[in-house]
Amino acid sequence: MRVARLEIGRPASAELRGSILTRDLVVGGVRWAKGRRLEPADLTALAAARTADGLPHDVTVLLLDPGDLHEDEAAVMLADAVAGPGLTMRGPAQSRIDLLAATDGVFHVRIAALERLDRIDPLEVFTAFDGSIVRAGDLVASVKIAPHVISAAVLDGATAGLKRGRSAVIRVAPFLPFRVAAVVKESLRAADRARFERSIRAKVEGLGSTLREIAHVADDAAPVEAALERLVRGPARVDVILTAGGRSTDPVDPFFVAIERLGGAVVRYGVPAHPGSMLWLARIGGTGILGLPTCGAYSMATAADLVLPRLLSGERPTPRMVSGLGHGGLLSRDMRFRFPAYARDLAAPEG
Repeated sequence: MRVARLEIGRPASAELRGSILTRDLVVGGVRWAKGRRLEPADLTALAAARTADGLPHDVTVLLLDPGDLHEDEAAVMLADAVAGPGLTMRGPAQSRIDLLAATDGVFHVRIAALERLDRIDPLEVFTAFDGSIVRAGDLVASVKIAPHVISAAVLDGATAGLKRGRSAVIRVAPFLPFRVAAVVKESLRAADRARFERSIRAKVEGLGSTLREIAHVADDAAPVEAALERLVRGPARVDVILTAGGRSTDPVDPFFVAIERLGGAVVRYGVPAHPGSMLWLARIGGTGILGLPTCGAYSMATAADLVLPRLLSGERPTPRMVSGLGHGGLLSRDMRFRFPAYARDLAAPEG
């Protein structure tokens, strides 16, 4: 990159064609933003302009050398490198490109990869929180190049190792039209069942899935096992099962006994968030199971409202799914923005 001066009111030399303006100007009543590439018509307008119109005597412009990139061109390349599925682009505007959710879903950020990029001057990538529940059209990230000109070698080196697809730096996993069922032990008070059923139907349908059935079973291993087996195998199989009435701190609770007998596994007892310590997560084959605490069944927003969207976007139940919830896991009313729309007005813990 080279620096030159352009005199207002005088014809410009040919080498200034395509040069880059380093300050805002108002020419003929129209604002020209810094970073503008000066085309022949622009140079002609500046040659005819007068300093009496409020323009300076001269301005600094930048000339690109081979291997240099204009900020807008570089921003497009950076956005292409970091963006995965489920995103659309808007811009560039003064070297900033916005990335918008193309669909309702869960926003994912590979935080370590993001931080590595942002250590490189002059690249800037800034995002919403990893795990955010987003709607189509939401602004979830932006990329920007700080100066008007950047070396292509710097950008190439920064983006060479970035992955694509589900391993991209940022992506939105869309909600899928999953089949969901609930298994409720009769230990849940009858007076609470109607509220529970309304609550889980709102959660499931609010995330684009279908609640196929709610099975009420006795608080014993055999009927719990029979209900789960019917829902994880054969024609009635569902993708996700929600449970209520289980005792998460009892290792021989009928749910845990039944899951083991059916060849499944409990992935996590409790998650690192508050409220969330009474939540549990399991799987049997390809079916994920989310054990809801009583408060999360109908009355309070909990970590369940962060885990359920991930299950309904196709994420498998693993310890890694919940390990990141600790950062931002104090789910007070100030953290409402992390939740799906259906949960944002539910009660929040005091502390």
